[in-house]
Amino acid sequence: MVRIAVVHDEKLLRSALVQLLRSDDTLDVSSHCLDADGPELGAALPADVCVVDGECLTGPEDGGAGRLRARYGDRLVVLATAKRPGVLRRAFDGGALGLVDKNAPAHRLITAVHTVAQGERFLDETLTVALLKGAEMPLTTRELGVLALASQGAPIAEIAARLHLSRGTVRNYMATAVRKVGARNRVDAIRIVQSAGWT
Repeated sequence: MVRIAVVHDEKLLRSALVQLLRSDDTLDVSSHCLDADGPELGAALPADVCVVDGECLTGPEDGGAGRLRARYGDRLVVLATAKRPGVLRRAFDGGALGLVDKNAPAHRLITAVHTVAQGERFLDETLTVALLKGAEMPLTTRELGVLALASQGAPIAEIAARLHLSRGTVRNYMATAVRKVGARNRVDAIRIVQSAGWT
């Protein structure tokens, strides 16, 4: 019997994933909400494999996503979409052994869980090109940080103060980021970066 922990922030989708996985009699499935289970999350999920939505793996290392990565490491099966190459790249770089397309047939998730439980890599072929695109993220860490703060509505002066930079340097980072992602302006750059899953 392979023990599976399903982590998803949305109850309906979490329930659907649990039911899908329980259709395989060799899987013992439990489910958890990343935010609701708080700091004790890592200890609360005794499982051989953790199935998690890729969007749940964003955030600081001391948050729920960091605890999940620390607890399961390479025993993660991450659900992702080719439209968000940044999410795929973070999951892959974080050591996840399984990457399953959210648009794949249901049996692919069950196959991925069994494959990862045996310590082998599972990568949906529909995600391979997107995974490579995720590696092509054109922005530096600083440019990404400036855009991330701008996406929260922070003006140039506040971004400069928070990052200990001059206003001119922040403007330069912003202009470079806009140019690198092929955006028309700051708002368009933020949209491009967020839709790709780079932030």
